[in-house]
Amino acid sequence: MEAALRRDRLVLLAALALLFALSALYTISGVGMRMSALEMTSMASMRDMPGKAVPGAWSAAYAALVFLMWWVMMVAMMLPSVAPNVLLFAALVRRTRDAGRAGAMAGCFLAGYLLAWAGFALVAAAAQWALEAAGIVSATMMTLVDTLPGALVLIAAGIFQFTPLKGACLSHCRAPTQFLARHYRPGPVGAVRMGLHHGTYCVGCCWFLMALLFVGGVMNLYWIVGLTAFVALEKLTPAGAALSRIAGAGLVAWGVWVILSGL
Repeated sequence: MEAALRRDRLVLLAALALLFALSALYTISGVGMRMSALEMTSMASMRDMPGKAVPGAWSAAYAALVFLMWWVMMVAMMLPSVAPNVLLFAALVRRTRDAGRAGAMAGCFLAGYLLAWAGFALVAAAAQWALEAAGIVSATMMTLVDTLPGALVLIAAGIFQFTPLKGACLSHCRAPTQFLARHYRPGPVGAVRMGLHHGTYCVGCCWFLMALLFVGGVMNLYWIVGLTAFVALEKLTPAGAALSRIAGAGLVAWGVWVILSGL
């Protein structure tokens, strides 16, 4: 029995690792985008090459690719922090009548979680289209054209770190055992609903942090890796709640500094 459980756990970890690798490779290659993430990151580091405030041509196919870009990027960024929850859910299922299909149930839970981020990706893609059309976001660099809007986003994101909504969602994400015990539902449909429930809280916790990608560049790998690491530390470490507030203060200070330096 112990050998079987160990094998199932390894299989689940391997599946999560494979999904992370595929989503990361998709994000880096920038499938269908005007530039790959590597090219965009390289150009973003060149301060003398600002993005142009020229709206891009958005066909239905390109809009779908932008949605996929956002969704797959969210998959890559969120998997490191949600992986322990998926494993914990699988361990819980092994103690129920669904024990024989714990791996499949964990997959359903993850699918529901990622479905919540698909909703976020849809909103983010729509926001990108609207901001490009308004000339606020560069169609080439996928970043805010002027420093003032970027500074305001930094300040707003920092303030959000101190709001009750952020606190409630972060507390939920930091207590997966309590959530699973209270809201466990049997069967694949129940697992999907649980994953969607958990993912909705996760979106509520992190959506403003993800909006910072418009400041540094939607496909800027430095920002993607930095935000991924911070989200994992915020949710998984004992000092996560304190780190959240420290980051909030830092973002506000950064935004104020950007505004003052432009005067």
